Amino acid sequence: MIRREVLREYAGGSLWVLPSIAALVALVAGSALSLVHVGPDSALAPLVFQGTADDARALLIGIAGTVVTVIALVLGLTVVALQLSSTQFSPRLLRNFLRDRPNQRVLGVFVATFAYSAAGLYTVGVSAGSRTTEYPRLAVSVAILLLFASLAMVVYFADHLAHSIQIDAIMLSVERAALVVAEGRLGSDESPVPVPPEWAVRLVARRSGYVQTVHPEAVLPLARREGVVVRLRPRVGEHVVAGTTLAWVWRASPDLPAPDPAPFDRELDAAVRVGFERTLEQDVGFGLRQLVDIACKALSPAVNDPYTAIQAIHHLSVLFCALAARPLGADVARDPSGAAAVVVPGRSFGEHLAIGCGLIRRYGSREPTVASALLGLLADCASVVRDDPDRWAALHEQARLVLADAEREVAQPADLIPVRAAAAALHRTTP
Repeated sequence: MIRREVLREYAGGSLWVLPSIAALVALVAGSALSLVHVGPDSALAPLVFQGTADDARALLIGIAGTVVTVIALVLGLTVVALQLSSTQFSPRLLRNFLRDRPNQRVLGVFVATFAYSAAGLYTVGVSAGSRTTEYPRLAVSVAILLLFASLAMVVYFADHLAHSIQIDAIMLSVERAALVVAEGRLGSDESPVPVPPEWAVRLVARRSGYVQTVHPEAVLPLARREGVVVRLRPRVGEHVVAGTTLAWVWRASPDLPAPDPAPFDRELDAAVRVGFERTLEQDVGFGLRQLVDIACKALSPAVNDPYTAIQAIHHLSVLFCALAARPLGADVARDPSGAAAVVVPGRSFGEHLAIGCGLIRRYGSREPTVASALLGLLADCASVVRDDPDRWAALHEQARLVLADAEREVAQPADLIPVRAAAAALHRTTP
């Protein structure tokens, strides 16, 4: 299961996988269509290519050359979009464009058309190394259809690219992807994470990188057999360095023999995926970070676009409301007897809130509309939080910091009136 997950994540973020599959399908389809003979009495005879073998070869050569030019154009436009996204919004948005299915499908159609047309040159007008007037007319006709499909894809790609680089579309895409994670597998055990005792055995990380996914249920059978507790040190999305502590494992008493770390090293190596980049598979904080990056870049002196930052805060509100309405905490796989457990620490609602509000609050403390938008985010969260003193405290603390920074940085008292009103309204609606 974990290996399939790795392959699925890699294939989803690679521009070459889908086009390569499309090229192979095109070659297989071309080979099959080349075996179909369309006689003069066939119902398909009026529809197939009517030219000579030389005409068919010239057509295939023209299609292949045209498609190569179009592929170069599409790749150039894609690079421009990636550069714009990286410099204008956030470098962490590049992987979103690489994972964009429409872009992969467009490249797939182009590559399939080229492979189909180029492979046809081996059979059209040539037989056993000598020229022939016979050729698979149906296969050549399909090449024309693929050419029209490629032309349609050019128009579709231009429209899709123009929409995909709009900031509204980018933030909506990030919001939707992060919302899937927020409503999916996140730690929900809000009890305190166990602290490793002095006799705990340290397990070291084998590679450096970011913790992308963790599957504690895969380690639980070993923990059950050994009667131990396994606790990871990093949370999903955090960085680890090879040779540092990845986890601890311990038995209930120091009088019992210490567990052998070797089998746990092997199990954790399979259950904990460490990669060179953060992903959204189990890391909702990465989605928050992308939206925060957009807001901070918009508030920078080089860009100076407060309204884009406010839009980013609106999208963050959707994510925080989803987090506020669900339990958050550690991801725990526990044996029913209670003798064994595998614990993956997680972030609390307050920690997520600090990530989402802290940087924007500091960068936008001089802009009252940004402070009002942050207080609106906190008010939205307050409307869905139910009887949780810790979450109420986190909301009040962030509201206090927003108001304090605004009062310190905003020069005109009149500009602070809506900020103070929003903070007062939030305090009235929360216990």
